[in-house]
Amino acid sequence: MFDTAMARRMMVDGQVRTVDVTNLDLIGAMLAVPRELFMPPGMTAQAYVDSEITIGKSRALLKPMVLAKLIQAAELGAGDHVLDVGCGTGYSAALLSRLAGSVVALEEDAALAHQAQTALAEAGAATVVVATGPLTAGWPAAAPYDLILLDGATEIVPDSLGQQLKPNGRIVGVFGHGPTGKAMNYSLIEGRLRGRPIFDAAAPVLPGFVAPAVFAF
Repeated sequence: MFDTAMARRMMVDGQVRTVDVTNLDLIGAMLAVPRELFMPPGMTAQAYVDSEITIGKSRALLKPMVLAKLIQAAELGAGDHVLDVGCGTGYSAALLSRLAGSVVALEEDAALAHQAQTALAEAGAATVVVATGPLTAGWPAAAPYDLILLDGATEIVPDSLGQQLKPNGRIVGVFGHGPTGKAMNYSLIEGRLRGRPIFDAAAPVLPGFVAPAVFAF
């Protein structure tokens, strides 16, 4: 029988702590949230592998170490209001709900949003508000946010989302495609979104965040 509690411990000890994730609240959340609830049908045994998990529609759950380092870099406060863009099946939102004051989980795919709603309730994270709509539009109805987490990569600077930040808010996510990607921390400086690299990272590009094609003549 698959020992999920042991698998979670091995994920944290072998994949997360080893990449300098030291935030004890985050580590506690990753030990507590049953990642298997957020897997596609028939993939429970893969819940704790050291890789992205495909969830359909060209989407994936981030590698545990990438997600953990992004959340740690966000330096969440207990009262922070968070928007999770591209929440997929809801695992990232479940973690965030244990660290922040309130979480809106945005997903544009209706089937994934429904799965997230169900899984979050099963995981005891029913306070997360699941919203359905285009990811690039954010969720202005609940703005402004202290943190916007991009649960995937972007090939463009997410300027539209920057307008939904509080003055001292930040956006964390992966910029770029493939192995050359960089995890970035964006903040508003003189009304413009500015980013600084945090660490090397790779993640699938979120819908709507693909750079326009450039044609050479």
